Amino acid sequence: MEQIGAAARSSRAAAFDTWLATLFPAAVPGVSLIAVGGLGRREVAPFSDLDLVLVHTGVVGVDELASQIWYPIWDAKLKLDHSVRTVDEALSVAAEDVKAALGLLDARHVAGDRALSARLIGESADQWRRTAVRSLDALRDVTRTRWKAHGELAFLLEGDVKEAAGGLRDVTILRGMGRAGIADTMRPAVRAANLRLLDVRDALHLAVGRRVDRLVAQERRSVAYAVGLDDGDALLRRVSGDARTIAHAVDDAWRAAERLRGGRRRPLGAGAPVRRPVARDVVEHDGELVLARTAIGPRPDPSLSLRVAAAAAVAQLPIARATCEWLATYCPPLPAPWPEAARSALITLLGAGPGLPATWETCDRYGLVDGWLPEWARMRSLPQHNAVHRYTLDRHLVQAASEATAFAREVDRPDLLLLAAFLHDVGKGLPGDHSTVGAPIAAAIAERIGYPPDEVETIARLVRLHLLLPEVATRRDLSDPVTIRRVADAVGDPLTLDLLHALARADATATGPAAWSDWKGRLIRELVGRVHTALDTGALPRLASPDPALLDAPLPAVHLDGDRVAVAAADRRGLLAAVAGCLSMHRLDVISADVTTVGERAMLEVRVQPRYGTPADPIALTADLRRVLNGDVSVTQRLRGRAVQTRTGAAPKVVWHREVATDAVVLEVRAADSSGLLYRLASALEDAGASVRAARISTLGGDVVDAFYLVGDGFDEAGREKVEAAVLAAAAHA
Repeated sequence: MEQIGAAARSSRAAAFDTWLATLFPAAVPGVSLIAVGGLGRREVAPFSDLDLVLVHTGVVGVDELASQIWYPIWDAKLKLDHSVRTVDEALSVAAEDVKAALGLLDARHVAGDRALSARLIGESADQWRRTAVRSLDALRDVTRTRWKAHGELAFLLEGDVKEAAGGLRDVTILRGMGRAGIADTMRPAVRAANLRLLDVRDALHLAVGRRVDRLVAQERRSVAYAVGLDDGDALLRRVSGDARTIAHAVDDAWRAAERLRGGRRRPLGAGAPVRRPVARDVVEHDGELVLARTAIGPRPDPSLSLRVAAAAAVAQLPIARATCEWLATYCPPLPAPWPEAARSALITLLGAGPGLPATWETCDRYGLVDGWLPEWARMRSLPQHNAVHRYTLDRHLVQAASEATAFAREVDRPDLLLLAAFLHDVGKGLPGDHSTVGAPIAAAIAERIGYPPDEVETIARLVRLHLLLPEVATRRDLSDPVTIRRVADAVGDPLTLDLLHALARADATATGPAAWSDWKGRLIRELVGRVHTALDTGALPRLASPDPALLDAPLPAVHLDGDRVAVAAADRRGLLAAVAGCLSMHRLDVISADVTTVGERAMLEVRVQPRYGTPADPIALTADLRRVLNGDVSVTQRLRGRAVQTRTGAAPKVVWHREVATDAVVLEVRAADSSGLLYRLASALEDAGASVRAARISTLGGDVVDAFYLVGDGFDEAGREKVEAAVLAAAAHA
């Protein structure tokens, strides 16, 4: 028998009905058994709970009767949510508890006094219709609390298909608002999305062998196969699309409720809501944007849908459902290249800031975006398998454009910034480096939109180089002239440099909190400043000189100043590893390190940030650093012996870079982050005979890219193999 699908759910409900009827005594007047929740809706998952209400008229012995029903259910190892109430008690609870009121809307007779069940079902539905509008504030509060706890299902790699925003729990809200006559909530798209999410939940239960509603990564493939999809990514995309459909319907329903309440508050005789012009062909009517009557004709303007969207985003008002449906049906396709009105409307839409995401989502739900950008279908709901990213690809691009508005006044061409932010990741999901692959795609879109060839080339360059500044700033020595020269040559002119600077910040902000930090921002600003100087004057920086105070201080010397840790000691092998280990023991993460040797004196300047936000105790840190500099290994020996549980996934990787530094070969180690990783890598390099002049540590989520500037001889093929084997072993093991 099929175990997934509506028929299977209904069959399980029928089996429970039959069994529960056998538990109910044949002749007990004034008592009935009612199912609510999934059983009430006949949507029983393989490991669903049972939600039952024993309704009575006050008969004697009802508690004993309840025990006769509940205990066999518990003996069967089924989870049971139960209550015993009179009709008046049940209605009273529903009047005070909006969740209980919604639950009774799913009530269905199972056994016993059918007339009593019908009374409760009818009276609870009538009570809800009379009181629903007054209950909306409580319902909204409960819903927002749940959303805050579980997040948005559409953008989660491991979302709860029931409780997250856009999940099955929200369909219950839609049904309730529909039953109250607030809005037409259960339209065909919502019903289809609900059925597909129910199928996913069924498959998830069967895959795990118990009730679980969170779609965790290890179950994606089996769940995907069970619901007829090719792989886990296809499953995530479908779940995301369905969640967005449900979430959009919920937003629509809340707006309808507010309009209903506003109409009830309007004084008698006030008349219909006033229509207020907002933009050309667009007016506001009762809190929504609709088309002006003059815009509706036999040959609509092809730019009309974009102009409506731009007006909605700027005004931060929703577009009426009927207007979206009319535009999707009757607005003709845009010619290539776009007319000026369409191009201007797109830039206005992208530059609307906080109003952009909601408006774009509405247009996407009704198919308008596909008419503007055929490439969008490939990117829609595409998951990004990196915990740093909080959004799917399409929403990330929209969010990046929204965030770019904060930097629009810093650049000479804000329109190019907005478009580049919107297109910077269009190459993701295709084979190859997404920056390189995405550049010609972005160029083709910019050309179709109507930009001239030189500006099309600028857009392509911005997409191709959008990772240049953050990668160089966090992985290269900014005091090295070669670093600055290579960036200046790649960027070419100050306009592009400023656009890339703004784009990097918008991209990081749209990615998520872990993608940005004050330290990363300072590094990028420093890099941009030096490249500007190189582009303007041709001047390049010199390699950093050691702190003069370290040259003259008695050994060992320790200087702490904010995020800077500077030490000096008698030159010996293992200094970087020892200091890195000591800092790790004090829960400080190293961002950069510079090593200088003058005569018999070795000096190390390190930039750090607290791992958990709390600065280290400077007295204890200074004392431990002095012990380390004097050769005391007890400070770091615990770190050397500590077992490290590395994350499963891709193996660590080593990449060699030549001709990117003035006097060094750069070794990059890409690996999963773990406590003491820099200490182990530095120890491995020194054990392999490699001398480190500088190190740059870049952490993105759970991964790191550690770049080591290695100086001296011994980096022929055999030498590189020796060093590579050592650092790979250190990255993979404790």
